[in-house]
Amino acid sequence: MNQLLTETLSNLNHKKALIPFITAGYPDPKMTLPIMHCLVENGADVIELGMPFSDPMADGPVIQKASEQAIKQGTGLKQTLQMVYEFRQTNQTTPIVLMGYLNPIESMGYEVFVEQAARAGVNAVLLVDSPPEESADIQTHLKAHNMQQIYLVAPTTSAQRKQLICDVAAGFIYYVALKGVTGAADLNTDAVNHAVKALKATTQLPVAVGFGVKDADSAVAVAREADAVVIGSALIKIIDAAADNVESVLQQVGEFMRPIRAALDSL
Repeated sequence: MNQLLTETLSNLNHKKALIPFITAGYPDPKMTLPIMHCLVENGADVIELGMPFSDPMADGPVIQKASEQAIKQGTGLKQTLQMVYEFRQTNQTTPIVLMGYLNPIESMGYEVFVEQAARAGVNAVLLVDSPPEESADIQTHLKAHNMQQIYLVAPTTSAQRKQLICDVAAGFIYYVALKGVTGAADLNTDAVNHAVKALKATTQLPVAVGFGVKDADSAVAVAREADAVVIGSALIKIIDAAADNVESVLQQVGEFMRPIRAALDSL
């Protein structure tokens, strides 16, 4: 199971990977599982599942609000892992990347978290506040379960640091398209493509681009060089606008995902 991410990204046959992000437990804990399946049905290659946290420093107001509401409705780390476990009862082929922050994991304990995440069917973790220099402890446990840690590269990352990240990264490298938080505007796709091309010259890993990708046009624009695109805040907005009932949410999620999938497949 925990080579699933690498195998999936290696077997795309030149197709660009679509990686939607949702926050576990938002807009309602009962909706997370149906939304995850809906994402797969409408073209998701990988799902990035946010672990709700009270101080998500890298996230903009849209995802912050989603995280706050999920916590208010009782979704924490244990509940998030349970959602992955339930998803795995009927889907063993779509990689799951947990995205979040160290604090809840430290509270649970690295060893306990990784064991439970592996048992649930998690394939990788992306921890915003766990850079390579500070990841030795959790890396020990991740490697014991063949679980991968995804690292971020930003526009401001130095060449030396990019090389360090490329040397230790696994799964894929996440290129942050913007200086700022998730959901920011003003995506300079030319600059992103230039940076991604340079990054791919230093690593054999796939490169995914996120932060600022919001629709089919922006997805296609960054996918000309990137191997994958991550869409988060724009998807959360769609979910938020339709949050009255699950049928409406699933309909809107499908309508949002399909043109992006089609546009990526046209490249």
